[in-house]
Amino acid sequence: MRARRPAAHRGRSGMTGQRVLMAEAAMVGGLALGLLLWELPSLRREARIWRMAGGFRAGHRYP
Repeated sequence: MRARRPAAHRGRSGMTGQRVLMAEAAMVGGLALGLLLWELPSLRREARIWRMAGGFRAGHRYP
C-alpha cells in the first residue's frame, strides 16, 4: 500500500495566490522607492526654486 499525503498538500504545486500578490507588492514597492530616490535631487532643486519665488506667501504673483 502507498503512503497517502495529507489532504492539505494534495494537488498543490507552485506559488499560492497570496504569495504571488506579496511578491508583486514587494516589486512595485521597490520600483517606487527606486524612482523616488532617482528623482530626489530634482525634487530638492524644485523645492528650493519654489521657496525662492515666495512659496505659499507668493499667492498668485507667479503663474
